[in-house]
Amino acid sequence: MLAVHAPSCLRSSLLYRSRASSSPSLSLIRTHTVSRLFFSPSGPSSLCNLVVMNGANSTTLDTSSEHVSGNWYSVPELRLRDHWFTVPLDYSRDLHSSSKISVFAREVVTAGKEEQTLPYLLYLQGGPGFECSRPTESSGWIHKACEEFRVILMDQRGTGLSTALTVSSMTQFKSAEAVADYLKHFRADNIVNDAEFIRVRLVPEAGPWTVLGQSYGGFCAVTYLSFAPQGLKQVLLTGGIPPIGDGCTADSVYREGFHQVIQQNDKFYKRYPQDIKIVHEIVNHLAEQEGGGVKLPSGGILTPRGLQTLGLSGLGSSSGFERLHYMFERVWDPTLLPGVPKRISYYFLSTFEKWLSFDTNPLYALMHEAIYCQGTSSRWSANRLRAEYEDKFDAIQAAREGRPVLFTGEMIFPWMFDEIHALKQFKDAAHILAEKKDWPRLYDVKVLNNNKVPVAAAVYYEDMYVNFKLAMETVSQIAGIRLWITNEFMHSGLHDAGSQVLDHLLGMLNGKKPLF
Repeated sequence: MLAVHAPSCLRSSLLYRSRASSSPSLSLIRTHTVSRLFFSPSGPSSLCNLVVMNGANSTTLDTSSEHVSGNWYSVPELRLRDHWFTVPLDYSRDLHSSSKISVFAREVVTAGKEEQTLPYLLYLQGGPGFECSRPTESSGWIHKACEEFRVILMDQRGTGLSTALTVSSMTQFKSAEAVADYLKHFRADNIVNDAEFIRVRLVPEAGPWTVLGQSYGGFCAVTYLSFAPQGLKQVLLTGGIPPIGDGCTADSVYREGFHQVIQQNDKFYKRYPQDIKIVHEIVNHLAEQEGGGVKLPSGGILTPRGLQTLGLSGLGSSSGFERLHYMFERVWDPTLLPGVPKRISYYFLSTFEKWLSFDTNPLYALMHEAIYCQGTSSRWSANRLRAEYEDKFDAIQAAREGRPVLFTGEMIFPWMFDEIHALKQFKDAAHILAEKKDWPRLYDVKVLNNNKVPVAAAVYYEDMYVNFKLAMETVSQIAGIRLWITNEFMHSGLHDAGSQVLDHLLGMLNGKKPLF
């Protein structure tokens, strides 16, 4: 999914200037000097209380630093420290002239282990376009990882605290072309470049680290294996093995994806057959409204095809069926007065918008198909492929004929940029990205064929988001990869049983579970 320039640029002797953050909560700046790199001068800093940490010695602030870190703080059983790195927007350009963005990473250790020498583990979040979750306690996979690692939670560029590209921040661009030109730097190639930038400054002696990639984060990890394996000690993949063929693999992804989605719909309605009639009523009600739908709280419109997108969150995770069913329980407003027409409740409409998350994470919609492109365009792949299955996915026709209305899965359609209020301003940019052909390469099959980095992967047999068949085709191209194929978990396995999943994968690499 992503092209990487890491090998050449990260071996360069040039690095980039950075500005210290003006956040009042920061009091320390740490730099890890690497012999092959040097820092260039920078302008004056707005933080006068920062100091440079180099081993045990402290000096006044060196404003050439590209790495700012805060003090340790606590959540139950964990100690956390925040880091900000100033990185190039475009690693392929001269590193001094490229625009700069900030990438945020949170360091996590078990309380009491702050000064212990521990190996580093970088976690790459699923997405694209979603920030890392914020730890509130020591639990799940983080609890397990902190038993032996110093965990780094990186907000991928454009998300969270990493110069976030939000519905409001992107209004600063003056044209759709400018938006699209900026967004081309937000695929896995540059996510890996950012990870390497951070590694050589954070890990002592710029040593290699372990990478744990969940879902899209696993796609990024395979890009890492392709272009910067020297930075990797071992790689753990959970529901994150990408298709790596040339061109745009989105068509094969969605072709297989529609088949899997149909199966998930069948399972949902077998569990909750009473919802067949409820969904019929909703679809008919929406189709009868002026404009073909009802107004959403944000100002967008809910149409029958929009309703079908609930499958994105509702069909692929362990508790998704239940959450979707309970959502339908409260679809209608109660009738308080005689003669009042039936109306969809505010609760349902508000919950619908929150499920999609496009208002807070628009990058997901804008970049979703681009993550599959190498040297060619996606041309709205999901929309084109849906036409092949329209006899099954036509919601209005299904409701009229009494058939179950099928929900769609992890697919982005061009009409979303008309019906979802938060996405309307990006409609033209989305079309530019869909037609863009010159996407860089994301994977190097020759390098993967000769991989020497230990890799263990959890492959979920009934994963709606990462197709099993396509994943296994990629597995055959990664030398030495060890697989754990299971139907015990869905795509959300790391969230649902993180300690168990992580323990199993680590065991496969350290000899406790020598399974292939």
